[in-house]
Amino acid sequence: MQKNAIVPYILIMAFGIGLIFFLSVQGVNDEAEIAEEQATEEEGGGEAAEGEEGGETAEGDFDPEEFAQANCISCHGSSYEGGVGPSLIATELPQPDIEDILINGKGTMPAGLVPEENVAAMAEWVLSLE
Repeated sequence: MQKNAIVPYILIMAFGIGLIFFLSVQGVNDEAEIAEEQATEEEGGGEAAEGEEGGETAEGDFDPEEFAQANCISCHGSSYEGGVGPSLIATELPQPDIEDILINGKGTMPAGLVPEENVAAMAEWVLSLE
């Protein structure tokens, strides 16, 4: 191989290393910004609107379908027929078991994903899926 044939590979590798470095630095900046936003929201001083994470309407009423669209479809699929998580369609689990899973988690399902005051409404909605 000639020396001139190696130069493009070196340039591509240098570009790739530079890109990885830039993205890792950008990620650190984003992480700090996200943590700051969460701290502001927890203090109640943020201007985040109700329902920003999905689930609450402008009136503050919990909307299980909106919550599911924002938080559940990544595992249960956009039509709730399963993916990483099981299908939610026509589940045979009774409501108390669904509520227990929503509160305590199960398998890869994280505990506390649904606020406790909305667990019953979410479980009823899951049972309504056909």
